[in-house]
Amino acid sequence: MGYVIEGRTGPWEIVCGLEVHAQVISKSKLFSGAATAFGAAPNTQVSFVDAAFPGMLPVPNRECIAQAIRTGLGLNAQINLWSRFDRKNYFYADLPAGYQISQYQHPIVGRGEITIELADGRTRRIGITRLHLEQDAGKSLHDQHPTKSYIDLNRAGVALMEIVSEPDIRSPEEAGAYLTKLRQILRYLGTCDGNMEEGSLRADVNVSVRRPGEGYRTRCEVKNVNSIRFVMQAVEAEARRQVEVWESGGEVAQETRLFDPARGVTRPMRSKEHAHDYRYFPDPDLLPLELDAAWVEELRRTLPELPDAKAERFQREYGLSAYDARVLVAERATADFFEAVARGRDPKLAANWVMGDLFAALNRTGRTIETSPVSAEALGRLLDLIADETISGRIAKQVFEDMVETGADPAAIVDAKGLRQVKDTGAIEAAVAQVLAANADKVAEYKAGKEKLFGFFVGQVMKAMGGKGNPALVNEVLKRALG
Repeated sequence: MGYVIEGRTGPWEIVCGLEVHAQVISKSKLFSGAATAFGAAPNTQVSFVDAAFPGMLPVPNRECIAQAIRTGLGLNAQINLWSRFDRKNYFYADLPAGYQISQYQHPIVGRGEITIELADGRTRRIGITRLHLEQDAGKSLHDQHPTKSYIDLNRAGVALMEIVSEPDIRSPEEAGAYLTKLRQILRYLGTCDGNMEEGSLRADVNVSVRRPGEGYRTRCEVKNVNSIRFVMQAVEAEARRQVEVWESGGEVAQETRLFDPARGVTRPMRSKEHAHDYRYFPDPDLLPLELDAAWVEELRRTLPELPDAKAERFQREYGLSAYDARVLVAERATADFFEAVARGRDPKLAANWVMGDLFAALNRTGRTIETSPVSAEALGRLLDLIADETISGRIAKQVFEDMVETGADPAAIVDAKGLRQVKDTGAIEAAVAQVLAANADKVAEYKAGKEKLFGFFVGQVMKAMGGKGNPALVNEVLKRALG
């Protein structure tokens, strides 16, 4: 059996599904020409359509439709050539029309799936129920005035994709892996930037618990969770709360809850609405969406190579381990960087430098791969200096640190600091003679059978030569001198 919660009365299984709201990357909103850039001054990116002025008619944004199709294709999902926009009616201050234009019974994307990888190496398939397009609402600001709430409509009308999973998730780890993988696919496709801090990706977490082998019990929805870590914590906290309710003889009520990260608990927000509460009906201002099958195929042909396919290719073409391949394809920019370094070079060495020294430097300097102080081309030139024995691997690490600090070319650093490897046998012989003379006692021990001292002599010779001796030649000369 997989992940279980051990209650007082026995084991319980988690049943979880996520509704992920992903903000579409587009320059204008779903039904208006207003801009979508993050961080603009309040109410500066609002058209008459977004503000619901009387007589204003929505016009669908072709690019937003294309982005939803690309996402559906990336999720191996059914693209519905006929779909429809509906009005979802509810009153809220930051929803000026009193309804949200969404999709209900006829979404643009139907069933699909995502394969997730877990820490123990297992993979699982999580079903996608649907993806539908809808408008975002505005934002209520409650901390600007002691007695009033302010409304910012910049976000009103921004295109969202709501991606609904099947209730196939069975643990907090699986919830985290699913959201991580979905975010990765969206970023590869360029359909959502996945920035959870800015609110462009957020999740509603549906959780219930049951006895193993039992049918589904009542679920609760935890709204607007904005980090992968918090999603995992919310699944755990809500499942444990429900186990306590059931085991104490109570009934879990279907309701909407909020997750409090500071206390690690969920708390009630409102009783859960049902679809009929929203009084859905077809939007009278919008014709159904009828897609041309040829256009969908054209979009399919332009999709980038997605993470799973790329990881498989990295293993096949470059001989990388499954783990290394997964790390390198986690972000599209990292995969592109690695390929630029590996092209025509030892791919394993390239992978080690990218995942080791480069990642460490990025962490230390607070940079991303896109703003790396060392370009892929420059790192490649450093590896060339190792390959042609201009410098040793040890010296290369010093050169790399200089590259991070100064942005200088590796060859220029090597020349300026006189770091070229010494291949002159005479100079190496002189250094070996000097080291052996200074360590006559250890030479005697070595000759008496303590062969482990050979490494000591190599280290002393390299130290005497400032790390610049050619390691193979140093070994060869030492063996001769000690023989």
